[in-house]
Amino acid sequence: MRTLPSYTRPGVMTSAGRFAPLLAELPGDVASLAAVAQGLLIHEAIAPAYGVTLSEADRASAHIRPAETILEQVVAGDGRPLATAREPAGRLATNCRGFTVLMVAMLRAHGTPARARCGFGGYFTGGFFEDHWVCEYWDGGRWVLVDAQIDERQRDLFSIGFDVTDVPRDRFLIAGDAWARVRRGGADPAAFGLSLIGEAGDWWIAGNLMRDAAALDNTELLPWDCWGAMPRKDETIGEDLAALFDRLAVLTRAPDEVPGELQALCRGDARLRVPPAVRNAVRGRDEVI
Repeated sequence: MRTLPSYTRPGVMTSAGRFAPLLAELPGDVASLAAVAQGLLIHEAIAPAYGVTLSEADRASAHIRPAETILEQVVAGDGRPLATAREPAGRLATNCRGFTVLMVAMLRAHGTPARARCGFGGYFTGGFFEDHWVCEYWDGGRWVLVDAQIDERQRDLFSIGFDVTDVPRDRFLIAGDAWARVRRGGADPAAFGLSLIGEAGDWWIAGNLMRDAAALDNTELLPWDCWGAMPRKDETIGEDLAALFDRLAVLTRAPDEVPGELQALCRGDARLRVPPAVRNAVRGRDEVI
């Protein structure tokens, strides 16, 4: 597994920076680290389930990209050890990507190979795969999916019965699997998107496919960061672009089989290459990453 070292070293988004000593103090097992993330962060869309009402100022932290800055704001709000769970109202607002990036950072800090995966969770809304991120870590024999966002409150809320530290591959689909299913006629593209805003389609899958590829190259961007070949809402994807996404899906579904090929494609093709600044679609502006 020649790719393991690249997923063990901190990346630009997964480095804890000056907060690395705080991560070293934490227990190194997956379940404990997921619990740490749950005690520090709160999903901005699920906050009401914890009795928390977020202001617009509170929600701004969902736009943070680097784990170091996430930790900076956590510590600024509460200086206690990271393993001390904050009350829900004292947790930093984020989203699934924020939980994932922090989980990857913590695992890598303990020498465990880990990476962020962008795709779709089929365990939130019946018959629908919601836009979602999870962490994938190497347990010594295989890559395992762990959803660090799902705590006991959310297990009840979404009636989740499986082990969220070993998410079944048919419950969370990496974007490449979703793309492949749709392309072979095995799934309806309208079943993939974000039900909260009523958007779905092959264009959404293609966007997540590019975000997943970037994450595999250690550039974990926001769920609403856009660049290059990402189709716009309801845009028809032509055959040339579909062929590019077909290739990208193959490589992201087995990123360890041909080391360097995915990176070469994503860095060599201007349609896929992550630029110095991306479009934050929520804020409607370009931002330097």
